Amino acid sequence: MSKKKKKPSGSGQRQATAAKPPSSVKPLIWMTVIIVAIIVFIFLGIRSGNAPVKFDYGSYPTLGSADAPVKIVEFGDYKCPHCAEFSQNFVPLLEQDFIESGRVSLHFVNFTFMEKDSRIAAVAAQSVYHQDNDAFWKYYKALFRNLDTTWTTDALVQLAKDEELGIDYDKLRQDIEAETYGDEVDGHNALARKGKVTGTPTLFLNGKQLDSSHVIDYAVLKRTIEEALNGGT
Repeated sequence: MSKKKKKPSGSGQRQATAAKPPSSVKPLIWMTVIIVAIIVFIFLGIRSGNAPVKFDYGSYPTLGSADAPVKIVEFGDYKCPHCAEFSQNFVPLLEQDFIESGRVSLHFVNFTFMEKDSRIAAVAAQSVYHQDNDAFWKYYKALFRNLDTTWTTDALVQLAKDEELGIDYDKLRQDIEAETYGDEVDGHNALARKGKVTGTPTLFLNGKQLDSSHVIDYAVLKRTIEEALNGGT
């Protein structure tokens, strides 16, 4: 029985060895891959962080024209003292300077994180909104004027009556007791967390979050709005 002759191994081994890259090249390749991956990750993270939040403006209480080129979203809590200051001191100026002319619209979204009765006030306000958008803004201002009130169903219905909102007060009571718009408030809170909202009031202008200086100094907010109206944002 014949056997195959073995080929001399020396030259073949030398050829295979010569084809292998130097051992120092592999770590360099892996290091390059890792660095590129890190750069891509950082770049995508920055782009994601700068991406405007997409708001369904038509589903929120709206002050001003729905077609306004600059849209401001306020995340607020009806037990927040700074939100009360914003509603009493900033909103009237916004109305006078921008909203009445149709250039800016203001939209309110709940972020109920401060006190136990923040939520019941938000549910009541959403009920008013679904009956009458204009009545909502009157109720919004009244809630903040009565910041220190402990909100119960009776107190919230009575406030609506005192403000003569002209809505169905029995329906308001039913909506509060049944938490008809509780899921809607929960959705607002989820949106706040997604948008990295950490306090109230927090403002977004055309989907981009503004820093806290915009709710402390009206001149800063006014300047940013004017820049946006002139195509700067």
